Amino acid sequence: MNLTPWRRPEERVAPTPSTLELFALADAYNQMGLYGYEQAPSLASKQEEIGDYFKGFVQGAYKRNGVIFACVAVRMRMFSEIRFQFRQIRNGRPGDLFGTEDLQILEQPWPGGTTGDMMARAEQDASFAGNFFIVRRPGPMLKRLRPDWVTIVLSGDQGDPDSEVAGYLYHPGGKYSGEDPYVFDVGEVAHYMPNPDPEAHFRGMSWLTSIIREIQADKAATEHKLKFFENGATPSMIGKLDIGKRAEFIEWVRTFREQNEGVRNAYKTLWLAAGADVTPVGVDFKQLEFKVTQGAGETRIAAAAEVPPVIVGLSEGLQAATYSNYALAMRRFTDLTMRPLWRNMAACLQTVVNVPPGAELWYDDRDVPALSEDSDKQAQIDSVKAATIHTLISAGYEPDSVVSTIAPEWVALQHSGLYSVQLQPAGSVTEGKGALVAGTVVPAGSQNGSGAEPVPTP
Repeated sequence: MNLTPWRRPEERVAPTPSTLELFALADAYNQMGLYGYEQAPSLASKQEEIGDYFKGFVQGAYKRNGVIFACVAVRMRMFSEIRFQFRQIRNGRPGDLFGTEDLQILEQPWPGGTTGDMMARAEQDASFAGNFFIVRRPGPMLKRLRPDWVTIVLSGDQGDPDSEVAGYLYHPGGKYSGEDPYVFDVGEVAHYMPNPDPEAHFRGMSWLTSIIREIQADKAATEHKLKFFENGATPSMIGKLDIGKRAEFIEWVRTFREQNEGVRNAYKTLWLAAGADVTPVGVDFKQLEFKVTQGAGETRIAAAAEVPPVIVGLSEGLQAATYSNYALAMRRFTDLTMRPLWRNMAACLQTVVNVPPGAELWYDDRDVPALSEDSDKQAQIDSVKAATIHTLISAGYEPDSVVSTIAPEWVALQHSGLYSVQLQPAGSVTEGKGALVAGTVVPAGSQNGSGAEPVPTP
């Protein structure tokens, strides 16, 4: 078997020990017949699987549950709005944002793709698999790796405290497809996992994992509502017939269902012959408080997604929705959900981007429409900082120390060296408003124009 990792020609170097271990592990997958068979314990202890629930969440929840789709859609739309820039680091503090040609690979990760496309894929994979993998390919370009086809290979056993990620195996078509896996070094793959799995060291966990019961309950409620309308929008009934012959009984039931069940027959008058009786059983939607019951489940799903219900448009959120609390909900969603995810994503992508010295990869949210209100508030904050800086400098404090204390992000500002008149020594200002004009001192008792010699000013 000849395995060739996806590596640009100019980046081909001598294999490192971790790379050789990866190749050996990939060979072992084929030699030991692991495709479709029981996995060898010695190999299983040195890897972390993403899990097969990715396909189940996509097909069973995302494509069949409107609440899950709406929550993921809101997260995905917001997550894909930002751009990436480099940020200067001065004395351990963040500085200005700037861009170089190295950001081109993020602005157009693949032919026809944009930063937003890549971020949308990252959010989907992180939501349904807990992990997002992207690898740098020749071109240069980036390629997404389907998360459930990736195996994280460790340098030691899972219980070893010194064990680290040695690389990644990518199995086209799945681990048991029979295809040879691709081998990638750690430096070739960006691995994004916003929610770490407590049972693993280097693997993420889908936020859907904690609400499987809520998803099942919401699905059952939807099916109940559908059956309610399919069965004539009436409660279930028990029918009693005074018929002794089986054939006559079956024919009567068939005729009754044709004429009285189903949405088209809803609210028709029910006519019964002598000896027949029906008794309603169960409760209707009002007695069940169906809206409250289903709405509470939707709210729990939104809570797990870290999206306020009012932003998703769920019923319980809309009941208390006003423009004021919508703005507060959006701020909470941005500050506690999106910004940590953006920071995490920027840090992970540094693996596949050439970051200039003295800088870091960062997100630029200045053009996100949903944050326009935050921009106005930031302008007010900056105005207060500027007034504070002016007051302290006028009081005699050194400008550089004031700026680094009040607004360290403004350290790039350069002082002109000109100060307020109140800060100048007496006699040092000789022109303009407030200038001190040199003159002579007239002794006490003398008169102007008396011819007395003036006393020079000391």
